[in-house]
Amino acid sequence: MTTASSEKTILGKVTSVNISERKGTRKTPVAEGIICVAQDLGVENDAHAGDWHRQVSFLAEESIEKARGMGLDVKAGDFAENITTIGMELPTLPIGTVLRIGDSEFEISQIGKVCHTRCAIYHQAGDCIFPREGIFSVVRKDGEVKVADEIELIKLGDGTCDATPKAAIDEVDAARAAGTL
Repeated sequence: MTTASSEKTILGKVTSVNISERKGTRKTPVAEGIICVAQDLGVENDAHAGDWHRQVSFLAEESIEKARGMGLDVKAGDFAENITTIGMELPTLPIGTVLRIGDSEFEISQIGKVCHTRCAIYHQAGDCIFPREGIFSVVRKDGEVKVADEIELIKLGDGTCDATPKAAIDEVDAARAAGTL
């Protein structure tokens, strides 16, 4: 974590922005390197946008590198993340943490996820990093997110987000306790 002279706490940077037309598929990096996000909706033109707690997904480039270390030929978007980052440990940020990217703001709403169906990457490698290392957010302020934007910490969370159903948290907690996540 670095702190700039203006007292901003910069956690990392955006390395890729990605969208898909359908759920359950890899996302494609946006050629222009810019996505628009809408408050309480998510990424415009992305299949996961909607009125729910997993509007925008994040995964670190460092996590993708781990998958490459397992012999996979993967790149940004292959784990269906909307925003690929570098320089930050995403799963260590508590739920409720607010991040600013460009002029948009995101509140972390879920850390990890339970996969009810196995993706193509799981079948290739026998494992998938996103359920353990990916995070989700809701959009709290409209704006644009661009490749190379800094990711600023606005507020560290307290472990809660009003957009997240208790059942979603319970499901992830149970999977962690059972050792399946």
